[in-house]
Amino acid sequence: MGSIPATRSRFEAVDHKPLGGPFKIEAAYRGDTSEDKVNLGIGAYRDDAGQPWLLPSVAEAKKRMDLPSCTHEYSPLHGLDAFIEPARRLVFGAELDPEIAPFVASMQTVSGTGANSIIAKFLARWIQPQQIWLPAQTWDNHPHIWRQNAPAIQVRDYPYYDQKTCSLDFAGLMATLERDAKEGDAILLHACAHNPTGIDPTENQWKDIALLCEKKRMFVVFDSAYQGFASGNLDKDAWSIRHFATHPDLEFAVCQSFSKNLGLYGERVGALHIVTSRNATPSVALAIRSQLVEIHRGEVSIAPAFGARVATTVLTSEEIFSQWLEDLVLMSGRIKAMRQALYDELVALGTPGSWKHVVEQTGMFSYTGLSTDQVTVMQEKFHIYMLPTGRISICGLRDANVKYVARAIDNVVREGKA
Repeated sequence: MGSIPATRSRFEAVDHKPLGGPFKIEAAYRGDTSEDKVNLGIGAYRDDAGQPWLLPSVAEAKKRMDLPSCTHEYSPLHGLDAFIEPARRLVFGAELDPEIAPFVASMQTVSGTGANSIIAKFLARWIQPQQIWLPAQTWDNHPHIWRQNAPAIQVRDYPYYDQKTCSLDFAGLMATLERDAKEGDAILLHACAHNPTGIDPTENQWKDIALLCEKKRMFVVFDSAYQGFASGNLDKDAWSIRHFATHPDLEFAVCQSFSKNLGLYGERVGALHIVTSRNATPSVALAIRSQLVEIHRGEVSIAPAFGARVATTVLTSEEIFSQWLEDLVLMSGRIKAMRQALYDELVALGTPGSWKHVVEQTGMFSYTGLSTDQVTVMQEKFHIYMLPTGRISICGLRDANVKYVARAIDNVVREGKA
């Protein structure tokens, strides 16, 4: 037999996809050899030494789990009931949960990303809204998730951030949805600690948004990634969701993540809850869950069990749950303290402009108001890394670097004014 001629790989036409968003920033930070470098891009909690923090409540939960004897059996396709039920109660609260539980379809997911992906596929298959409305500023994975999982649904933006005032463009948000949203469209809302701006609607504004969604029969998708982490109060951070749940005709989903509030980033612990109209029969929720399971099985089959067991132990042990509440206050308190420290330094330096938004925003992130050019100078001159939008992770601030960061911001702002 003659030799078979060599052929080029069929993959030669595959384009290289460079890292984007915070992953690109993280790679650049790691490659920087400066001793002054500061990472304000990372979306994970760090202590004042700049290190990952194992929550004491999580450490105690793992002790109680008797890890050497833990088995590694499959979970049910819909996930661990021992996890799903307390996770649902955490979202809806002890008073509201018993009322709406028969009208909720819940399943365990691969963190919040998995929940967002599954609801996108489910809506595309069964509800088929013409459009999904996302905040103009949102987690950079949201548009990707919807375009990849529900390509037939048009992705639209609604105004959210007012660049001039560094605040919520509520008038623009409401006017756009009132004018352009079609009956039956879907809309994504951040339950609290909006990523990336750190700006949330007020309770009265949430009420107006709920009424508009109800009037237009919009299907609401809440992304709840920071419950308890934003304010330190689980109930306060779930207020928007629970208010929507008081509207018996509003149907919506909650994509719930435990990455931030339990520090279980790599364990991928989450849940998806779909709330139906109170006029629905109980069989509707069961049918919905069966279809969610069908979609999930084709994607990842079964969600990981270990992290869900850790979360279950925290949520169901009175003693460990109390410790978790303290952990949430500590994490949110450190973030608030760093916001205040940065603001105080900028005020003391007399940095041009108003910086009240730094302390008025909430959660892990802050939209500083710095321009793309100023962000470039921050990186090249001062070795301070943040997203091109000017978004910083407050968790990257520490007592040891907050003055340096403030002086760098003061410098680029003054240079920009020159």
